[in-house]
Amino acid sequence: MAENKRIDEATGTRTVGHEWDGIEELDTPMPRWWLWTFYATIVWGLAYVILYPAWPMVDSATEGLLGWTSRGELQKEMAADAARRAPVMSAIAATPLAALPGKPELMQAAVQGGASAFRVHCVQCHGAGGGGVQNLYPSLTDDDWLWGGDLAAIEYTVTHGIRNPDHQPTRTSLMPAFGRDGILDAQQVADVVSHVRTISGQERASASSARGAALFEANCAVCHGAEGEGDRAVGAPKLTDAIWLYGGDRASLTASVNQPRNGVMPRWGGRIDPVTIKMLSAYVYSLGGGEKGLVPATGGQGTDGQR
Repeated sequence: MAENKRIDEATGTRTVGHEWDGIEELDTPMPRWWLWTFYATIVWGLAYVILYPAWPMVDSATEGLLGWTSRGELQKEMAADAARRAPVMSAIAATPLAALPGKPELMQAAVQGGASAFRVHCVQCHGAGGGGVQNLYPSLTDDDWLWGGDLAAIEYTVTHGIRNPDHQPTRTSLMPAFGRDGILDAQQVADVVSHVRTISGQERASASSARGAALFEANCAVCHGAEGEGDRAVGAPKLTDAIWLYGGDRASLTASVNQPRNGVMPRWGGRIDPVTIKMLSAYVYSLGGGEKGLVPATGGQGTDGQR
């Protein structure tokens, strides 16, 4: 092939010796700048694999002479951020929860920290804005609270959860399955539903709602109150407004009376630190439904209308 190489008359460049149907290829040398750049990348690559983690091993990688790792950098950044936040976190930790609203700047810091924690732990159920999910998870933005919406009550609920069977201090309530267990027959369930829809302003009074009023007094008033105003101490919801967790239409109410849902919320005490729980409580309190202390922050035992 070397004997086929020649100098191209038009360009003065040697050919490579190949020929395809009369077409030849010129052996044009690479530009110097390109060659030096290529050599530099080789040198840089060799230096990198020596100085930094590069070659994968069985369960790790070569460490590199500099000992640098992305995990180490992350730990440094997190430590620096923790040091920056330490004074505020210490102040929040040292301030009783009930005293936070009296310190606007500290309360705002707690709300911001709680918002971050909420996005990590709570949005999966309650939604990004705390609006909840119909028929699944309650809204945290209104003023209907099963066990109270003051700071102490919210903190207790976050700490101990709802219906955690392996945790004695948890919020616990249980509404009987009136239909499933045969406490009320189908007609009686329908009458109770008529009464509830009447006191919530969704239906006019009728013969069915009149019969349901007597059944309500005998079976439901002990927890929901004679007028259906609910009882936060036992986690019994208010039945006279338009806020319903599991729906206020006839079909949904019938399903709730037949077989209550008895939703569960995990307890966060022991899973996240007390300061974060305090900030979470401040954030939930700030969503619009927070209120001054109205009921003691104790675990209610009783029935729950599961709205």
